[in-house]
Amino acid sequence: MFDGEGLGLRAVAHPLRLRILSLLSGEQLSASQIARRLGENAANVSFHLRKLREAGLVELAGEERIRGGVAKLYRHNPASGERLRTDTDFRLLAQGMGQELARRALDAAPGSVPVFTDFEGWVDAGTAERAVELARELGKLLHDGARPPGDGSVRLAASLAVFRVREP
Repeated sequence: MFDGEGLGLRAVAHPLRLRILSLLSGEQLSASQIARRLGENAANVSFHLRKLREAGLVELAGEERIRGGVAKLYRHNPASGERLRTDTDFRLLAQGMGQELARRALDAAPGSVPVFTDFEGWVDAGTAERAVELARELGKLLHDGARPPGDGSVRLAASLAVFRVREP
């Protein structure tokens, strides 16, 4: 599982792994179901699932009988990201998030107006704590409200990283 040596951040630095985590936030899926949804081959998805599981970001949620076999179902607990604290690998995470954001932007619904904010500056300690709290709350809201496609659900993308910046 998570070894505290940067394994977790390296695990999510790959854009495909971020997409897998996003899918597994809304529902429990097998490697083959993930592969079909993402247009990837099952072996590639299984490899990336193993890396995510080793990092403690994906867990086995159960098993399902499919065509005479048994498929393992996986899920992502979004709170697991709180354990990712290795500063030296943070750039890898940001790079992966940037690539995933660029990919998602290509899928923006025509006519949709994105909510965008960007900030790097100085705030008081209370504001900094509140910003982190709100980011955590937004993540929980989205993950708790996630559901499978269809039946009135709306596809939404969100990428947010709130962190203290080194003093100059």
